[in-house]
Amino acid sequence: MGFLEWLWGIGSSAFGSSTAEQVTQGIDASHLTAIVTGASSGIGRETARVLALRGAKVIIPSRTLDSGLKVQQRLLEENPNAKLHVMEMDISSLDSVDSFARSFTSSHKHLNILINNAGIFGCPFQLSKDGIELQFATNHLGHFLLTKLLLGKMKSTAKQTGIQGRIINVASNTHHRSDASFFDLDTINDKSKYNRLVAYGRSKLANILHANALSKHLKEEGSNLTANSLHPGIVPTNIVRYINLNTTLLKVLAFVGQPILKSIPEGASTICYLALHPKVKDVTGKYFINCKEAIPSKQARDEDLAIKLWEFSEELLKRRNKKVT
Repeated sequence: MGFLEWLWGIGSSAFGSSTAEQVTQGIDASHLTAIVTGASSGIGRETARVLALRGAKVIIPSRTLDSGLKVQQRLLEENPNAKLHVMEMDISSLDSVDSFARSFTSSHKHLNILINNAGIFGCPFQLSKDGIELQFATNHLGHFLLTKLLLGKMKSTAKQTGIQGRIINVASNTHHRSDASFFDLDTINDKSKYNRLVAYGRSKLANILHANALSKHLKEEGSNLTANSLHPGIVPTNIVRYINLNTTLLKVLAFVGQPILKSIPEGASTICYLALHPKVKDVTGKYFINCKEAIPSKQARDEDLAIKLWEFSEELLKRRNKKVT
């Protein structure tokens, strides 16, 4: 599959976009606490900015405190009243995720919104610190563990405050290109068969399946939490730093860029909509594009596949725990 084919296939949903500020206009979030992963740049940073603009307390996990504090400073320059807290976390490292979750749980009373946004796209083959293909480790498994560790805090918050909690997975329409081959670590970690776009699509399919399975679990146990996923559109941020765009492709992008590409404020709109808008109260297990429900691929709607992914993810966590002990 060529990059142009891939780009055109996922970019066709970008028409008629609103910005994150526009879709949250008039909403008071001053009673809410949110975590936004990947908030150091791009649509994650814009999401953090807009949630803070609406009054929410926003926690910014950052790979290093120094980089996170720089983001915090820039956001405070724009909005001196913003309630922003920086904490250290590398989402690709399970130990780091575990440390962050323990620290957050002990230092913050409530958590209303968890936005699993951090991601890596199209990197050369490499393994995470835990020995797992980096895109799968970063985009899915780290967030799977983070969500698992914070569920208790979110459930107690919803019970104490009466406010429905919201979990949001930032996926992508590239999930349509996935081969769903993520139930065997040897397959995922096979460098000879590695395709950077397929690997990314696999991780994004996992984001949707995770949200769907989580939604089902939460409904079955009667928790006042929702879980949804979304495609933000194609946004020109540093997430594409591993893709070499040659001169010809740049010319093509310049020609078709207006209908395909979204601005960062537009790319963050569906995230902020799902995080704050009253219209999505009680909506769960859905996939959104441009602030509207959309139909993901057949694989993404496969409940058995979602269960298999969940079980495989748990196996990977147990494998890591055995190594620690």
